[in-house]
Amino acid sequence: MRIGICPGSFDPVTNGHIDIFERGSKLVDKLIVAVFENPTKKPLFTMDEREEMLRETTRHISNIEVVSFDGLLNQYAKERGATVIIRGLRALSDFEYEFQRALLMKKVEPDIETVFIMTNNKYSYVSSTGIRELACFGGKLDDLVPAYVENRLQTKFADKY
Repeated sequence: MRIGICPGSFDPVTNGHIDIFERGSKLVDKLIVAVFENPTKKPLFTMDEREEMLRETTRHISNIEVVSFDGLLNQYAKERGATVIIRGLRALSDFEYEFQRALLMKKVEPDIETVFIMTNNKYSYVSSTGIRELACFGGKLDDLVPAYVENRLQTKFADKY
């Protein structure tokens, strides 16, 4: 069985993420969407909330498992038997960052491949950071996040409206 991991903080999950999951899930038998805590960011949603939103918004993808983890991705991938890391790219700046990470992963785990999937043009400007900012100030989130996530964001920022 070919197992892939698509790691990220997903705070919150966007339609761009969902697009990468849908396309990435076709490359492997099982795609693990792995939520982790980014130590350089202060999350809006808890780990449990992010997992729950991911489960709800990926129900239509039969070969996805949503989990959370902490520690090193390479160790987690080995524990789960994953041989592929799937990463979405929006812009050249994403590529530079992800390319360096992929090279480091290859150095420490030569048997794990990193696969980059280019975002769909309609999501190239969508980021979780931008979504949080829009939601904080009551901006329109149509076509940027799944409806379920939009509702969760509106609830989170209800006292600001």
